[in-house]
Amino acid sequence: MSKVFFEDLELPVPDINLKTGSGTQASQTAAALVSLERAFRKISPDVVLVEGDTNTVLAAALAAAKMRIKVGHVEAGLRSFDLRMPEEHNRRITDHLSAYLFAPTRKAANTLKNEAVWGEIRITGNTAIDACLMYTPKALRLSRVLETIPFRRFALATAHRAENVDDPEILKELFEIFTRCPVPVVYPIHPRARMRFQSVGLYRKLSASRNVALIPPAGYLDFLALLSKCAFVMTDSGGIQEEATAPNLKKRVFVLRTSTERPEAVEAGYAEVVGTQPKRVLSRVQSFLAGKWNPRRSSPFGDGSAGHQIVDFLFSG
Repeated sequence: MSKVFFEDLELPVPDINLKTGSGTQASQTAAALVSLERAFRKISPDVVLVEGDTNTVLAAALAAAKMRIKVGHVEAGLRSFDLRMPEEHNRRITDHLSAYLFAPTRKAANTLKNEAVWGEIRITGNTAIDACLMYTPKALRLSRVLETIPFRRFALATAHRAENVDDPEILKELFEIFTRCPVPVVYPIHPRARMRFQSVGLYRKLSASRNVALIPPAGYLDFLALLSKCAFVMTDSGGIQEEATAPNLKKRVFVLRTSTERPEAVEAGYAEVVGTQPKRVLSRVQSFLAGKWNPRRSSPFGDGSAGHQIVDFLFSG
């Protein structure tokens, strides 16, 4: 799935592809750790930059720290305080291994200070906002995904986190939410989620619903086009909670989880944590549709200059 992102963003082909693939949390992390250590020995970097909270991020931070290479963590300080999430462990450990912590918000920076991390903390905003501002015009110009959508007005949905799609009961709740939503739903379905819906016997019913359009996983430009034109978002993604606050997007997000590592999006009025119980989720959607919505303030995740700030800091050292 990564290939389309390199193409959409016009990025050069990576010099090294780890090819760790899927697998258990341990096997994926271990494979990345071994491959990254080998790569770092070959290229001898001064700094290793990691972004986010994936298993590869943790592996890169561990490999670099053990080789006495400085680690810079982009998106440092995010916390959901939900220990069911593998990502929560990844981001916490990575922060405590990092020499440079690029926090997207003051709240994230305060979290790092309260945890007494050893690295230097800088508040930069998040590069996700940089990308939204940079690529949304291109997405609206080049993407054809909207031509494939059978609805004039639609809600955009994503669901892929293990704590949701690996739980048969939550899958049933998501099925009810999407099929009963008062606005038709466009759902770019992740292969993992598709397999889980199939395993509980709900995939055929979901794909047959006239209220749901299942589409393949969207590339970055296609997803930006969908996000730009949707009525609102229902998601368990952390990144989308940030992207929806971009000044050129400004979308209401219903977070299909019981916690979020982006509380700033909630405080600014963009996001609401609603869980996965259909009655509550659909009630909150109905209330949103019946009223007028405006966020309380501009994006809490920066003004689109995070990337420049990070690069300037690293080269000034």
